[in-house]
Amino acid sequence: MSLYYRWKNFEEDEDRPEKPRRFGVTEMRGPNHTLSTQNVLQDIFESMGQFVDGLKFSGGSHSLMPKSFLKQVIDMAHQHNVYVSTGDWAEHLIRKGPSAFKDYVEKCKQMGFDTIELNVTSLEVPEDTLLRYVRLIKGGGLKAKPQFAVKFNKSDIPIGGDRAFGAYVPPPPRSTELVEDVDLLIRRAERCLEAGADMIMIDADDLCKHADSVRADVIAKVIGRLGLEKTMFDASNARASEWFVRQYGPKVNLFVDHSQVMDLECLRGCNLGKNHNSVLGSSYFLF
Repeated sequence: MSLYYRWKNFEEDEDRPEKPRRFGVTEMRGPNHTLSTQNVLQDIFESMGQFVDGLKFSGGSHSLMPKSFLKQVIDMAHQHNVYVSTGDWAEHLIRKGPSAFKDYVEKCKQMGFDTIELNVTSLEVPEDTLLRYVRLIKGGGLKAKPQFAVKFNKSDIPIGGDRAFGAYVPPPPRSTELVEDVDLLIRRAERCLEAGADMIMIDADDLCKHADSVRADVIAKVIGRLGLEKTMFDASNARASEWFVRQYGPKVNLFVDHSQVMDLECLRGCNLGKNHNSVLGSSYFLF
């Protein structure tokens, strides 16, 4: 019997399945660099563990923690069926050479990590080298999650009221070379998936920083080519989370701060993807 009240009452095809999930994944950022990390996570797992799929140690925070403490946190996450990801830290080790990266993969496996994230922007390596790293991670028995960033000039973001999502072209003079790089990003991400990557993380901070001016055409192109199941978006704020759920329903994969987990689950539960006209403009009573 479930430990949670069954408040949600959706048809099975509308809601997300039980963990482990292939879609509708919520990965959360761990509370970094705090002595209360373990207590905070334990509270989250015990109260909201059903809604958390993954835990990421962002910014290399795991490198600052004693191994014994880190192992306790990882074991606690696994007890609640939560996978654990390294975050973007591998690029700092790759500078020491290929052997250092291989050692890193082995140590991550020994510590109990499930996923290694590769920040493609920070790595600054040729595509073939990136694919080799993906295969090394997979060969080490871990999941690989390359992270790509979508960036463009603020002048290319349409102004509210003067845009048509999916059809907007900024007036000249404009700088669109960064937007055009989205096609290159997608092609590289596709090759990573072919090499065995399990998920593609999209750092869409520039897209979502101003939720009223989200470049929906860019996001739609990424999802259209890579697929909803294989794509996870960094939802940098609550309004961005709401936008993604409105556009793509509860099955969209999102990375959020640990403080946003319950808010995101409330949004998913409202099933906004089925009714884009549902009144959630006034929904900020949830937050």
